[in-house]
Order: sequence, then C-alpha cells, then structure tokens
Amino acid sequence: MRLLLDTHAFLWWIEGNRRLPARVRRAIGDDGNAKFVSAASAWEITTKYRIGKLPEASELAPNVADAIADEGFEELPISVQEGARAGALPELHRDPFDRILIAQAILNDLTLVSGEGLFDQYGVQRYW
Repeated sequence: MRLLLDTHAFLWWIEGNRRLPARVRRAIGDDGNAKFVSAASAWEITTKYRIGKLPEASELAPNVADAIADEGFEELPISVQEGARAGALPELHRDPFDRILIAQAILNDLTLVSGEGLFDQYGVQRYW
C-alpha cells in the first residue's frame, strides 16, 4: 500500500499513542508499504504548536523533517495542482489542512490513514 498519514496518525505514531488502531500500527510498521507525510502536516503541527493548541509537540515541531526521515517515511510536497484540487473540493469539510491531504491522496493514488470518516464523502481511499 501507499499510505498518506493524516496529521493525527503521524503524531500518534511518533508518540506511540494507543489511540492508533492496531491494524493501522501494523500497516505503518510494514516495510512493504510506502509511507508519506505531507508538507501540510508539518505546517499544521508547527502552526498548532506555535498557537498553543498542540503543546505535546514541543520536541516534534522544530524537527518535523528529521522525524519523517528517522521513521523512514517520505516527504510529500504540495503542488499547484493539489492546491487547486483542494480549493475546488465540495464544501463538506472546511479545514484547509485536511482538504489538501484529501486532494493529495486522490491525485497521487494514496490511501489516507485517518480516523476522519467525513473524508469518505470525497471518495478518497481511507484506512483506519
């Protein structure tokens, strides 16, 4: 599988948080699966840490790229095409970070690792 980790899935993986379902932990830990973390997740983590909404990211926020590399994940930059797709998505979900992840998953044929059931309404492949 080609997995795009939603921000919370990435955070919970890094933290070893048991809210990440066992089947998801197995999929992320499987070396046969390609794992991607979007630039949008780095942006979301550092923004939410800066404004005080994610205090638990004190070690991660300044080192997101290192954490991605240390886990053997791949960085996924944001393209203009993905930005345009995110902006054109129906107004079912307003969060700009989530909208770009949805667009990236669709355009890059990635399975989005997320507990957000609302994503299914966009026709994205989701694993949880």
